[in-house]
Amino acid sequence: MLDIALKEQLKTIFAALESDFIFDIRVSARHESREELIEMMEEVAACSERLSCHVQESDRLEFDILKNGEPSGISFRGIPNGHEFTSLLLAVLNLDGKGKNFPDEAVAQRIKALKGPVALTTYVSLTCTNCPDVVQALNLMSVLNPSISHQMVDGALYQEEVDALKIQGVPSVFADGKLLHVGRGELGELLAKLEERYGAEPSLADTAEKRYDVIIAGGGPAGVSAAIYSARKGLKVAMVAERIGGQVKETVGIENLISVPETTGRELADNLRTHLSHYPVDLLEHRRIESVETVEPENRASASADRAADQSPQAAKADKLIVTSVGERLLAPALIIATGAGWRRLNVPGEAEYIGRGVAFCPHCDGPFYKGKHVAVVGGGNSGVEAAIDLAGICSKVTLFEFMGELKADRVLQEKLATLPNVEVFVNVQTTEVVGNGDKLTALRVKDRRTDEERLAELDGVFVQIGLSPNSAAFRDVVETNRMGEIVTDSHCRTNVPGIYAAGDVSTVPYKQIIISMGEGAKAALSAFDDRIRGVI
Repeated sequence: MLDIALKEQLKTIFAALESDFIFDIRVSARHESREELIEMMEEVAACSERLSCHVQESDRLEFDILKNGEPSGISFRGIPNGHEFTSLLLAVLNLDGKGKNFPDEAVAQRIKALKGPVALTTYVSLTCTNCPDVVQALNLMSVLNPSISHQMVDGALYQEEVDALKIQGVPSVFADGKLLHVGRGELGELLAKLEERYGAEPSLADTAEKRYDVIIAGGGPAGVSAAIYSARKGLKVAMVAERIGGQVKETVGIENLISVPETTGRELADNLRTHLSHYPVDLLEHRRIESVETVEPENRASASADRAADQSPQAAKADKLIVTSVGERLLAPALIIATGAGWRRLNVPGEAEYIGRGVAFCPHCDGPFYKGKHVAVVGGGNSGVEAAIDLAGICSKVTLFEFMGELKADRVLQEKLATLPNVEVFVNVQTTEVVGNGDKLTALRVKDRRTDEERLAELDGVFVQIGLSPNSAAFRDVVETNRMGEIVTDSHCRTNVPGIYAAGDVSTVPYKQIIISMGEGAKAALSAFDDRIRGVI
């Protein structure tokens, strides 16, 4: 099952293991996937003398990971191959205290402070590219907090269970049997939801102010570019980000990044992290920026002594005070906002209620749940037409609704769409309501914009593909934004507030492309450095 090259890699990965691990397998002799599971786990175990398998009879197919003979709190109900193979490897490494995915101490303390017990279950699809991030984050929480347990479940092997829970999107996370989260998620987001539901012990976060020359908000292509360019100038840089890679991680294939003929979003995100690690940037990951304000030095009673003693012209400029979701307080004369954008929602009645129960955003992850069913795609741009093309190969019928009078996608995509017999296209259509029966979506209410006639389009699901919405909410009371919520910048990435810059998809820069975001991040960093030299900040 595992090729020779992969086995050699595993031997290297597991060579430094210090604890003994048992894959405690429970599987029915009649299960059709019994031999596949046992073969894979025995081949993995053979890569280290620290790993072994124990097989016993059961009425299902699952295994726990035991550490030094004791339950670890991590289990898999299914065969963790495909995208989840990495989740298995990381689980072992994390349990041994290893792995580059451990959060910094502030976030680790929040995880340890969660009140338990908490029993988490994540239903996944092995073809889902977003599922491993959630599985690995929750496994890590289980490692850091012994009152948390986590089990991954392959929904394809437990279809009756999936149907009973009315799951129509992955990953779907249940906490003690109640739905907690659906869809893409990062450790920080999941942690916040668990804190809200279960509570936590008093925080031990360090709230002392920390001073930097530049603070970067966001960890996508623009943010990483800005951080690297700033660090290369010898500045003290902090980056606050929910995740490195940002929206890029959701892109399956990238073929227009000049000099790189082909890559994936996940690979690019990994490369961004690797490049960033070559510079002395303080990476504060798994956090959001809760508030931003400009603060005059004379009004800050908590100013440090060395700051107070500095009588240079630069010291008289206003600082930017950033408070993170961990409670940290960061100060710098320059703030570069590169928080990117997220999927735009319809914002119609019923949409929020049926996310994960008929309303979806990722055709690659959730498309398999609609095999043989009738779905709609809302949006006629490149992403909408690409989604319709992908879904046409899975679903019995795909209906595409476009608000404008014609599709906006590239001509080559429209020509491909026109060849598909099970796709119908309607233009000049406005979606006004998501209709459901309490358990799942059953229809969309749509309006013909030319006649104002409304009708119900009976469907099994809808994929919303209407573009991106800038992640600028935390900054809108500080800097100027346009009607779309984009931060208004000049040709040098400067905002209307001296010392605050914006780059990439969160800004008004035209054409939301990876390569443009990288250039804008570099431009923002150079503008901030130039302003620093000239005494503007």
